[in-house]
Amino acid sequence: VQLQASGGGLVQAGGSLRLSCAASAGSGTIVSINAMGWYRQAPGKQRELVASVTLDGTTTYTDSVKGRFTISRDNGKNTVILQMNSLKPEDTAVYYCNTDRVWVIRGATVEEEYDYWGQGTQVTVSS
Repeated sequence: VQLQASGGGLVQAGGSLRLSCAASAGSGTIVSINAMGWYRQAPGKQRELVASVTLDGTTTYTDSVKGRFTISRDNGKNTVILQMNSLKPEDTAVYYCNTDRVWVIRGATVEEEYDYWGQGTQVTVSS
């Protein structure tokens, strides 16, 4: 399974960015993805969960982004979106998308595959 993230960039404080991450399975076909999420890692800090959304649409946010960020997913396109509004300099980080369990049709079987990460996209918020 490959995750392709896009949408990072440089924005002034108070601005908005939209991150997108699409999952694909090469020669296989994705049947379903359990949870999809976004993590971030700032220089000198540990990677932290920003937001996640389960297959049934239940969302979770870290406290610092509640009310500013919105996570959503399109199951038909195997895509997760993070809409980031009212950005602050402390949101500056590399953002990574993640999936946990992914069910993929490969040949005649359905395989359950785990824990994939996108390549990371830089978000920089200037003050």
